[in-house]
Order: sequence, then C-alpha cells, then structure tokens
Amino acid sequence: MAAKQVIVLGAGIVGVCCALELLRRGMSVTLVDRQEPGRETSLGNAGVIARSSLMPFNHPGLWAQLPRLLKNDSVQFRYRLRYLARNLGWAARFLLNARPAVFQETAAALDGLIRLSAPEHLRLLGEAGALPRLRDTGWVFLYRSQQAWEGAEAARRAYAQFDVPTQALNAAELAAMEPALAPIFPRALWIQGSYSVDDPHEVTAAYARLYRERGGAYTRLNARAIGRDGQRWTVRGDGAALSADRLVVALGPWSKSLLATAGIGLPMAFERGYHMHYSGLNGASLSRPVYDTGGGYVLSPMARGLRLTTGVELDACEAPARGVQLELAEARAREAFPLDRRLDASAWLGRRPTLPDSRPMIGEAPRHPGLWLALGHQHIGFSTAPGTARILGELMAGEGDAARHAAFRPGRFL
Repeated sequence: MAAKQVIVLGAGIVGVCCALELLRRGMSVTLVDRQEPGRETSLGNAGVIARSSLMPFNHPGLWAQLPRLLKNDSVQFRYRLRYLARNLGWAARFLLNARPAVFQETAAALDGLIRLSAPEHLRLLGEAGALPRLRDTGWVFLYRSQQAWEGAEAARRAYAQFDVPTQALNAAELAAMEPALAPIFPRALWIQGSYSVDDPHEVTAAYARLYRERGGAYTRLNARAIGRDGQRWTVRGDGAALSADRLVVALGPWSKSLLATAGIGLPMAFERGYHMHYSGLNGASLSRPVYDTGGGYVLSPMARGLRLTTGVELDACEAPARGVQLELAEARAREAFPLDRRLDASAWLGRRPTLPDSRPMIGEAPRHPGLWLALGHQHIGFSTAPGTARILGELMAGEGDAARHAAFRPGRFL
C-alpha cells in the first residue's frame, strides 16, 4: 500500500476527503484540480450534515408530483426542454428508480453513508481546526399549510423507519425557536441529530490545508483526458501530464466528460442550482438552516450572511445561467423572512451530479483496473464526503463491509 502512487482528480469536498483518507492509509497521494480546493460545486450548498438527506428526489411520491413539476413553472424544479429531450433515457431510469423497492434500497444506502460520514466530519473538523464553524442545532422543514404537512407524511414515516430524530412543531413552538420567521407556517419539522457549518468552502479549504500539512501533494492542472499507459494511469491537460499507479476520479459533474475520454459512458445528469447571500433587515437572523417546502428554497445562516439556495434546474453542465429560479426563490423567501439587500455581485451557479438511482459511485471501474470512481453525490456531497472516502479506502485496501460497499458499486451502471 505504501508504495502505491495515487492521483485524486477533483479538489471538492469529496476529492479532498478521499485524498486525506488515502494519505492516512500510507499511500503517496497527489490531489489535482484546475482551481484551489473547494471553488466549484463545494462552494455553494446549504452546509448541512443531515440524516434527513437519506430521502432522494426520486422517491415514490414523485409520481404524484410529476404533473405539477412538468409544468416547468415552480420554484422547486425547472428544466430546459431541449436538455430533457436529449436525456429522456436518463429521465426514464430516474423515474423507474422511484419505485418503492428501489427507494428502500437507496434510502438504506444513503442513511448508512451519512451515518458513516458524520463522525468522520467531526474528527476532521477537529484535526483541521475548523470546529468553530460547526453548529449542532439541526435544521427545520417549514410547511405553509396543514395540507402540506399532511402531504409530507411519507417522508416522516421514512425518517421514523431509519431512526432519524425529529420533533414536530406548531406555530408557537416554531416562533420561539426562530422568531425572525414570518407567522405563515402553521407546522414545521425540526430535524435533530444533524449539523450545519457556516461556510462549506472554508471547511473544504481547511481539510485541504490539513492534507498538505500531512505531506500530501497538490497540483493545479485542467485535466482534459485520461488513459492507461501499461500499468499506470495518465492525466493529460494544459500541455502537461501526470501518471500514477491508481487514479481516483472525483470531479463531480465534470467526471462525465473526462471519463468519456477513456471510453466510459456515465449516466449522469446535472441538477443545477443557484445561491445568493443577503443581510437580514434590522439584524434579523436564523440560528439554523430552514427549508421552506412550499417556497422551494433553503435559507442558511453563513459567515457571509444569509445564504438562499434554490431548488433544481435540469440543464447542461456548462449552459449559461438563468436568473428566473433565484428571482422566484427570493420572492418566496421575502414572504417568510425579512431579507434586506443582496451581498453578492452576481448569483453563484453550481452543478449537482446525479445518477439515475441518486446514489454515488464508489469503487473501481469495471474493466479498467486502477481507475477508481468517487462521484455522483447529487445534493448531498457535503453530508457524505468523509464516508465516501472511508469506503474508497476500504475498497482499495481490500477490507471493510462488502454489504455496505455493494450499494455504490460502479458496475451497476457501467
């Protein structure tokens, strides 16, 4: 193991955690990205480490929601018709994986991955000196009507099935917990036993500094292609090349185009999303992230201000940004909270890489010895990155729980 050289492609939260784990296991690791760590998808998220993230978007209730979602006018979900038309195969597989039996398998797999990740996050936050960024106040799901609350019964049953600690709140209890919220939510669900951080990018950067302090190498390279040369894998780009015994692709949404250069077709779509920071009017604030289920946004207290993150926009990875979803989300958020001015010059746009069953791929690529994958984490890369790294390390070392690994095997699609 100690003699093995490994390149980890991608310095988002998943790649950085993988690099740290492999370094801890005695490998010689080089982390590679075109930017400094955490500057892409890991920059923009709600910052939650939450057990409730075991619920994928393609759950059994999606079928009933489909007629409304396909109108393409909601805050929660929008799509570009041309992109969807080009990816009907992916969309069909995504819907088929909303069947109850598949949902149960996916929820159990994601629950295990989140359970594995949370203590690893706590360990890394401590070792990286980033524990002050952590909150243990959970987060809250908000419901704008009793009917909406009742419509979420299936989700509450799933949380109970997997022992996710929650507490139902009435309007008065919610007001006592988050007094700055407008009194428009008759019901809420407090997701307990969960954490959040005040800057996901700074957490990723802190982990990357820890990696470098422990002797890990970092190289800036815009990877254009990968290929196997004898017993080694080579990464080429920007007139340079790097080679190693093993290559880990953890490039999130950019994994699809890169793996295509090695003849691998990845069934990945892109759930894009936006964020913007705001000040609170007259110092109004929140003590934890809140998810307005009817408004279709999450509002999180961050070091920079209140971060408003939007729902899903299905479109090509590099398609131009469209402002409509953020505008709609901001209008709904202003109904619920006294937002003041925007703090960013422009909205941030991120891409969430999603596979048809909403589970990441973790493991060696079939028929490509030495090529390892850690990708496809959709909305929950921040919650699941340390667990992904742990599983990857176990697989590379030929150890660990085979049953836990099976749900994420790349061979289910490749």
